[in-house]
Amino acid sequence: MSDIFLRKVGRAGRVTLTRQKALNALSYEMCKALDAALVAWADDPEVALVVIDAEGDRAFCAGGDIAELYAEGTAGNVAYGQEFWRDEYRMNARIGAYPKPVVTLVQGFCMGGGVGVACHASHRIAGESAQIAMPECAIGLVPDVGGSALLRHGPGRLGCYLGATGTRMGPADAIYAGFADHFVPEADWPALIAALERSGEIAVLPPFLKAPEPGTLPGQQADIDRHFASADLAVIEASLAAKDCAFARDTLKALHRGAPLAVATTLAMQHRLPADVALPVALEMEYRVTHRAQEMTDFLEGIRAMVIDKDRKPRWRHGSGAEVTAAEVDALLAPLGAETLTFTE
Repeated sequence: MSDIFLRKVGRAGRVTLTRQKALNALSYEMCKALDAALVAWADDPEVALVVIDAEGDRAFCAGGDIAELYAEGTAGNVAYGQEFWRDEYRMNARIGAYPKPVVTLVQGFCMGGGVGVACHASHRIAGESAQIAMPECAIGLVPDVGGSALLRHGPGRLGCYLGATGTRMGPADAIYAGFADHFVPEADWPALIAALERSGEIAVLPPFLKAPEPGTLPGQQADIDRHFASADLAVIEASLAAKDCAFARDTLKALHRGAPLAVATTLAMQHRLPADVALPVALEMEYRVTHRAQEMTDFLEGIRAMVIDKDRKPRWRHGSGAEVTAAEVDALLAPLGAETLTFTE
């Protein structure tokens, strides 16, 4: 298909996202095509490793195709979104457990669904332009595509901060937070890809690795741990409001961009998941929320405000974290019974 270019080159299975006019947003068809290629290459003796990149300099993948989800959801076809997320999460899990090395190269925006493609790979490379984030709360959703596992694996309460605020990470911060492994200057990518294709060996990687410019997250870790110690959004908001400093003011502003229900649920997930949570476990919990998202959250309203009408004035169900009840969060995170996400075909 025209939005994703799948082929074998030398010893590599090659994936290139080619929808650059839409910032390589991941459609359902792209998701299914990628998953089918991964299935085919897993037992293909000609494929020693997989390399995933994207066209354009603006984005690796700015997220899932939420306009597509909005159109179906507002038409009453909530099953479309449920099926999309189920199949996407299975693809994310496949990348995370893939039996061969998977190398991803991230430039520009890598958010939401893009994180699900890039950041569960075995060898995750960020370029100097990389801006990696999980900004789902700003559209009324929770960090998904396995992002809740990546967030939970981060140091201290960094995952709560990144998930609740949608803060963007450059290469150094992405490596610190556990969303990337290495930095390679983008000018060196063609030579690196050619070496991987030719050899089929991860051993060609080390000579290309460089040290990125320092990030900001390590210096903010103590503040993050102090303000985000609680699972209660209202407590976090009060803690930040009581502190007169740039970090507290900026963080509170970022928190208020998200739907209070989504932020509260994100915090609850981070506190309920174990620190060593396995990817499929996190995906199953995320699916409890996304399966219900079109009917029980601010998801459709968030897309309307940010993507469809672009008025950036979402009418959230709650005015603040204090208005979100524990019962509402519990209802979103309740097991799905017969609809539980499984990872069997």
